[in-house]
Amino acid sequence: MSEAAAIEPADVTVVIPCLDEAGSLPGVLALIPHGYTVIVVDNNSTDGSAEVARAHGASVMRQPVPGYGSAVHTGILATTTPVVCVLDGDGSMDPRELPAMIADLAGSDLVVGRRIPQRGCRWPLHARWGNALVAARLRTKYRLPVHDIGAVRVTRTRSLIDLGVTDRRSGYPLELLVRAAVAGWTVTERNIAYRSRTAGHSKVSGSPLGTIRAIRDFWKVIG
Repeated sequence: MSEAAAIEPADVTVVIPCLDEAGSLPGVLALIPHGYTVIVVDNNSTDGSAEVARAHGASVMRQPVPGYGSAVHTGILATTTPVVCVLDGDGSMDPRELPAMIADLAGSDLVVGRRIPQRGCRWPLHARWGNALVAARLRTKYRLPVHDIGAVRVTRTRSLIDLGVTDRRSGYPLELLVRAAVAGWTVTERNIAYRSRTAGHSKVSGSPLGTIRAIRDFWKVIG
């Protein structure tokens, strides 16, 4: 889609799925590039995340059905711009890297971030191992040029909705990649800086049990 090179800020929505990220959201929202629409989807937070997001200029939606995929899907359906980005709200990734990812849509259907740990980053070994294992499976089985499961991703809104991702738990980003491969999408991976979350606790990678549960969800999708 050659017109992707001319994407304007007003054409972009950033969806941030959120569960108890009140401590991180102010920093994340402050770094969103000017002109982007921001939708924070509150997935049963108990720490006032929704109020914090509103106070910092974001639109807020509530999704009471638990699950990362539930929150992401709600935000995608509410997006009215042609381009949508999905970004975690924990402060571990810099929103200022989004414009470069969006520029890559000029030659791609989907752009995903490959997290590159920065000095001092606390990325537990069990989480790194699980991520690498699943990414390797994507490369061998689906020939996708990825080394990460897409913690941040950019694509065209209508195409994403039409792709029909059904997972509403932590397997959502993996199913997206699998469906993209089957559909013949061109997928581009871009290195992004990855730092420790700025507040709160990880819901997936913060414990070996969380990682095991995520891998279990992933393997149901990838086979």
